[in-house]
Amino acid sequence: MEVCQYFSKTIKFYFEPFRLYNVLVVVCIFYFSVVLYNLVITREKKMRAFEQFPGPPGNWLFGHLRQDGTDFSIITKWGEQYPYAFPLQFGPTSIYLTIHHSSYLKTVLASAEPKDNIAYTFLTSWIGEGLLVSAGQKWFRHRRLLTPGFHYDILKPYVKLMADSANIMLVKQSFELFQQVSLMTLDSIMKCAFSYNSNCQTESGTNPYIKAVFELCYLVHLRWRWFPYPSETIFHLSPHGYRYRKACKIAHSHTEEVIRKRKEALSKEKEQDILLKRRNLDFLDILLCTQDEQQQGLSDEAIRAEVDTFMFEGHDTTASGISWILYNMACYPEHQQKCREEIQEALKGKDSMEWEDLSKIPYTTMCIKESLRLYLPVPGLARKLTKPMTFFDGRTIPEGRALHSLSSPLYSLLWRIQILLTFTHLSLPPCHQCHRMRSR
Repeated sequence: MEVCQYFSKTIKFYFEPFRLYNVLVVVCIFYFSVVLYNLVITREKKMRAFEQFPGPPGNWLFGHLRQDGTDFSIITKWGEQYPYAFPLQFGPTSIYLTIHHSSYLKTVLASAEPKDNIAYTFLTSWIGEGLLVSAGQKWFRHRRLLTPGFHYDILKPYVKLMADSANIMLVKQSFELFQQVSLMTLDSIMKCAFSYNSNCQTESGTNPYIKAVFELCYLVHLRWRWFPYPSETIFHLSPHGYRYRKACKIAHSHTEEVIRKRKEALSKEKEQDILLKRRNLDFLDILLCTQDEQQQGLSDEAIRAEVDTFMFEGHDTTASGISWILYNMACYPEHQQKCREEIQEALKGKDSMEWEDLSKIPYTTMCIKESLRLYLPVPGLARKLTKPMTFFDGRTIPEGRALHSLSSPLYSLLWRIQILLTFTHLSLPPCHQCHRMRSR
């Protein structure tokens, strides 16, 4: 009886409102102290893993993130200051090794290290586990099944469709380049890969799918740069996270509708024969019809992932490459004039290029390749190290717990990568010189 009274008094004492608040405050302080301690220990372990690689000082919380959009310009300066490679910190515990020299990059590309699972996490909820994100046997199986989609015979009929999309863009008298080139490349990939006429160049402001795609591109890039958005919980609860989920829903609904309609058409043998005679086999047809050795095709989820992947990658990277090519042409009018004369000679009065004409413009092709060398459409690649990696100068990234969670993305500073070209007689100056010329 006395024991029961003792516990009753104790419970009443501690669960009085005033004392309950004190207990909650103490628990919260203890919890956040443990979290902060773990962050500090984790950060110190990761910093020690890169002690052989000096780098710029960073804020202990924000790292090297800049909220004003000047990240790339400052990274270029750091590339000049720290040869070969330097650590780059995103937030309190995400530390990456940034390399900007071809000798270092050669070591990475020669290894069989898997893709980094953090770098692509931000894209998975949108594009799924397609060729861009997947790895291992799943990647090899999908790549093998999709190989027919990259055959030259599949690509040849697309030249006219791309020319039509380009002509729609060129009707506009004056425009912001990258935005309109992105619409043009998106229009092309929709027509070529999915036989879908989106009218995105004329309805860019009203088409919900087009608006969703551009919204998703913006939010993915924003999440990389804006602390603390790398945290899944914080991003999910933020206004930008809500916008991201809303845009994903619109994009997925559109993709599923396109796939559903094509499945209905292909399910009927007579309609399938008509379709294959009426138009060329496109990427979506291959996705729906391909099968492996066990006569197993791709699942509905895998098909949607590949469609979303090619919808995004097929237009965004192409738009970036084209925009930089046009930028270089504008910087160097003498090369631009040579390309114009060569193209006019190849066209011989025609309005647009045909497949056979592509082999008649070698100088323009060299200019395009040189621009792609200087400004890669995809400026980085990411690898997770499963064993120590030693570079040519003897510096080593060790393996261990500190590096396992630190997936090391290796972003190339574009103008520093030295790639031997087969066309040595043409060499556009590096991009930093081009910027200086423009500022004069």
